[in-house]
Amino acid sequence: MTNAIPKLTVVITAHNEEDRLPSCLAHVAFADEIIVLCDKCTDKTEEIAKAAGAKTLVGSWVMEGERRNHALAQVSGDWVLEVDADEHVSEELSQEIREVIATSDFGFHHLPVDNYVGDRLVRYGWGSSFGKSAYGGLFRAGGKHWGPQRVHPTVTFAGNKGPRLTHPVRHYVDRNISDMIKRLDSYSTARAADLRDSGKIGTFANNIRRLFSRFIRCYVGRKGYKEGGIGFLIALFAGLFPVISYIKAKYEDT
Repeated sequence: MTNAIPKLTVVITAHNEEDRLPSCLAHVAFADEIIVLCDKCTDKTEEIAKAAGAKTLVGSWVMEGERRNHALAQVSGDWVLEVDADEHVSEELSQEIREVIATSDFGFHHLPVDNYVGDRLVRYGWGSSFGKSAYGGLFRAGGKHWGPQRVHPTVTFAGNKGPRLTHPVRHYVDRNISDMIKRLDSYSTARAADLRDSGKIGTFANNIRRLFSRFIRCYVGRKGYKEGGIGFLIALFAGLFPVISYIKAKYEDT
């Protein structure tokens, strides 16, 4: 008697992603189930998801962790692939995912990420809350839980960590430099709210130290210098993120 083939659910959380969602959906059509969570959407995101045969969840959430957990609770598959609307899964990666879930004894696996700014592949310098080089995006159903934060929630997994997959997710993280600046602003606003909620916003001096340590980590340790001016901006924004978040938490009311 042969074992049943594990079923795969793809989970996508989206906010007004009518431009990028169609391509994302086309790249995950190999899945047995697709769930699209529409968070505060006012465009055609829901219509596009339904037309592609996806299950849609509609609502409004303040915390990123809460909306992601809500989507994960609706999964019917054995394994989950979690991606965002600005990410693509190549044919090579989809085949590798199928092979992994058919044989894995582990609870979760990390996926490498190729990050793009516009059409440019930016391999170096990401990290320190301003980009990801890998993430725990493939896991058994019920095996991942997001923490109660607005931005960059904590994540816990059930089971042991398996080998990282070899083929990357293609992440179109920013359309251009202006988008990078907007993302720094929105991320720091959300982080400031988390800091106020915690009652521990830190100190200006400590966050200034973090500015330099994060910049060095991204620009030197993660070789952002290889990316020229883009690498410099990534390292600078990674360093500025905690400083701006602190200043917003201290001096802004909302």
